[in-house]
Formats: sequence, structure tokens, C-alpha cells
Amino acid sequence: MWDKISFLQKNLVHSIPIFMLLGIIFGYFYDSSFLSVLIMPLTFLMVYPMMVNLQIKKVFAKGDGKVQIVTQLINFAIIPFVAFGIGKLFFADMPLIALGLLLAALLPTSGMTISWTGFAKGNLNAAIKMTVIGLIIGSLATPLYAKWLMGAVIEIPLAAIFKQIALIVFLPMIAGYATQRFIIWNYGKAKYHKDIKQKFPMLSTLGVLGIVFVAMALKSQTIIAQPTMLITLIIPLILLYGINFTLSTIIGKYFFSRADGIALVYGTVMRNLSIALAIAMTVFGPRGSDIALIIALAYIIQVQSAAWYIKFTEKIFGKAPENTAEDIMEEGFFALHDNSTVKDAIKLLDEEHIHSIVVLDEKEVPQGLLTSKMITNLLADEKDISQKLSSLKLMPVILLKGSVPLKTVLKTMKKTHGYKVLITNKNGKIEGVVTESDIINRYAKVKLK
Repeated sequence: MWDKISFLQKNLVHSIPIFMLLGIIFGYFYDSSFLSVLIMPLTFLMVYPMMVNLQIKKVFAKGDGKVQIVTQLINFAIIPFVAFGIGKLFFADMPLIALGLLLAALLPTSGMTISWTGFAKGNLNAAIKMTVIGLIIGSLATPLYAKWLMGAVIEIPLAAIFKQIALIVFLPMIAGYATQRFIIWNYGKAKYHKDIKQKFPMLSTLGVLGIVFVAMALKSQTIIAQPTMLITLIIPLILLYGINFTLSTIIGKYFFSRADGIALVYGTVMRNLSIALAIAMTVFGPRGSDIALIIALAYIIQVQSAAWYIKFTEKIFGKAPENTAEDIMEEGFFALHDNSTVKDAIKLLDEEHIHSIVVLDEKEVPQGLLTSKMITNLLADEKDISQKLSSLKLMPVILLKGSVPLKTVLKTMKKTHGYKVLITNKNGKIEGVVTESDIINRYAKVKLK
């Protein structure tokens, strides 16, 4: 099942149009009014999972204040007014569609901001911070902007929007963060990053596709009667994203470093269309499907434009710096304390399908590595598996900073005949691991220099 959902997630540029088409077909042949009861459950399915992986602590990290301020100025002092102007130009007689365009522009940054910044070798920490800050500011500012800019031509239920934002943004944010902490506390950081983390965006994708299907089914009769409507909606979207990409690229290239500039582009262009869809479908009742139509189409433009933009990133911002250990490391690590037994180690290695674990002392200092080969030798020699790990002769631990070049990791592995390196941050705290398997598995994605 997860493979199928993952396929849909990785191919949103195709899966969203397919679900739009399925919704239109369903709404044409069947009375789709009953689907409205699915809006809230699908909204929760869409929003809550993406909040689980939100790294709220990154907001308090220092060192990138300038790019953060400029990013939010673009997001809230420029782009909403560009969207409003385009809406006035193209949809003067369709205020609901204009409102949908404005909603899409008022909710910046999503998980794709982080993903695309990572692909382009931009400042990932800055992108994470942009995502959290943009989500919070956008959620609070959206009702006020909508009332200010659109209140004269369409009734904007200010109180209802604030109430729904509390229900579909801040409540899931709190619940998502609590879920993340519970999982890490219960299963450990390594298992969360290795096996669990990637499943939540997939669940969110199901919510997105479900909402798109419902919105199109409810709007089906109008779309069938006016088939050229979709084309008239796509052109303004292309214009909005084109202006956004151009402006952000110029500012990012000429006023910031390569890494910060790339983060700025994706921190301003990638919109949180899931939240915009949720607001449209939950606040505006039957009118929500009109508003959601242009937001659903924005998914197609956004994913496609981001994919194309990354092809030109090196030409615009220059060649990416040398890959480092943290670029390919797996966050977290599997460990046991030295008062655990060999039997405990066998169980952990079997359950997690891994080949070695870190052994820690009572102060959480790594004492060495215990490998599956070492355990095999112990079993072959018929040693007591109830003996403590502190009694074993362990492989030495190799520690490297995350900022070291990948070439250094490879040379260290060759020199020490090791296959696992623990990666630390600038404060010396272990953040993750790099193994031979990581290097081999990612070789196609990592350009070694």
C-alpha cells in the first residue's frame, strides 16, 4: 500500500489532474452533494500528518535573520498584492475565483519548500525556519488580508475563518508536534527518521487528492458546461508563479549567498496549497468548490515549475559546493547502553534490520560499535548471550563533523576499515550516521568530487 501512495506523492503533477478528472466525471454522472460530509475528515487527513514532521525548534536557530526577514516581506508585502492585482485583471466578474488566487498567495511555504531547497543544495535550516514562520504568519494574516482586499466584493466571514484556522492549522500543529515527540520518546530518533517520518507526507497526499476529488465533483456541472474555464484559470496562475520566481531569483542571486538565495526562492514560491484548500472547503460551504478550483490547478503549476526551476539552479546560482557528511547522513542512530545484554542487541538488530549499534555508557558517551558479525562470532563460540555489552571488546567509534567533505568520510572509512561513521554537529552532539550502504544507495543522487 505504501508503495502505491508513495507513487502518487512523487507524481503529484500527474496524480492531481487524474483525481480532478475523476471528480469531474463522478460529479457529472452522480449526485455528489453527499460528498460534502467528507470535507472535514479529508481536511484533517491532509493537514495533521504534515504537521507531525514540522521542526518547530528550528525557528529559534540563529544566523539567517536577513534572509528570513526578506523572505517574509516578499511573502506578505508583495506577492499577495500581485495576486490581488492579477485577480482584478482576470476575474473581475468572478470574485470567488479571485479569492481562491489570493488564498493561494497568502499561505507561503510547505513541505516542498524544504524538499526542493535540499535538492538544489540550498540552506536547508533556513528553509525549515521559513516554513514554520510562513505557516504561522500566513495563518494569522490570511483572514485580515482577505477581509481587507476582498471584503468589498464578497462577504468574508472573518470570525469563521479564524475559527477554522484554529481547527485546521493550530490544533493539528499542536497535535502533530505532540505526536512527533511521543514517537521519538517511544521509538527513538533513529527509528522515527528511518521508518516512520516518511509515511506522514504520504497520508497528507491522500487528503489532498481526496479534497481535490470532492471539490471537482461538486463543481463538475459548471466545468462541463464551460470547458474553457480551466484554461482561463491556468494562464493567471502561470503569470503569478512567473512573477514570483523572477522576483525571488533576482533578489536571491544578487543580495544573498548561493545557499540562502535558493532557500529564499523556494521559501517564497512554494505555497501551502493544502491549507488554502482546507480554508476554502471548510469556511465557505457550497461556494468553497468555486474557490478550490483554482487552488487545485495551482498544485499542477507549482510542482511542474519547481521541477523545471531546479534544472537551471546551477546556471542561475552557480555550481553547488562539495557534498558534506550531513548531506547524506541518516538522522539519529540506534544504540544500547553498556549495561544491556547481547540478547538485547540481537533483538534490536533483528527488529530494525540493521547491521550494527552504538554502545553508550551511563553518560551517553559512545564506547564502541557492536556489529552483527561480532554477534555471529559470539554465537558460533557458544558465548553467553546474557552477558553485558560492557564486557565485550567493541569496534572503535569514528566521529566526524557534519561539515566535513564527503571525500573525507570515504577516506576515513578506507583508512580505518570502518563502514559506519557517527556524524556530529558543531557542538559535538551526535546527529546521525553515514554507512557504506548510505553512500552506495545515494551514489546516483550525490555527485562525488
